[in-house]
Amino acid sequence: MTEKFVIPKWYYFAAFIAVSLFAGFLGTLVTITGPESWFAVTLIKPVFQPPAVIFAPVWTILYILMGAALAFVINEGWSKKEVKIAAGVFAVQLVLNVLWSYLFFGWHLLTAAAVEIVILWIVIAVMLYLFYKIRKTAGYLIIPYILWVTFATVLTITIAVIN
Repeated sequence: MTEKFVIPKWYYFAAFIAVSLFAGFLGTLVTITGPESWFAVTLIKPVFQPPAVIFAPVWTILYILMGAALAFVINEGWSKKEVKIAAGVFAVQLVLNVLWSYLFFGWHLLTAAAVEIVILWIVIAVMLYLFYKIRKTAGYLIIPYILWVTFATVLTITIAVIN
């Protein structure tokens, strides 16, 4: 059975992308790192640590994809129980996403950040599954996010272990 491709209302896209980008902004309040920052000066980083310059564009794209995915889900009808559950899981993962930035960069709690990002990954996996069941397009839009968070999980755990 093929999915009927219906584009969500434009204001769903605008609202949910804005919410996602705002969450990203909240995270950047503590993640801005320069050559004199705690992250740059204090921490030992693994050889596979990407250059800092790629994080902002990657996360911006991911937040846009997250918001768009939620728009596709919500467009299926807020009255549906599965849509409400999926939106709730989206909200939980967005809070966890922001919390990771504070645990790691803001409060320097590397072990807590490592544990939290594993929980975040699990919640994203659940969200991907729920989104895919409701609207395949929404699930596909979450794939880059879970792939990036998979890498971020390995990176976070590695940094926690070597420091």
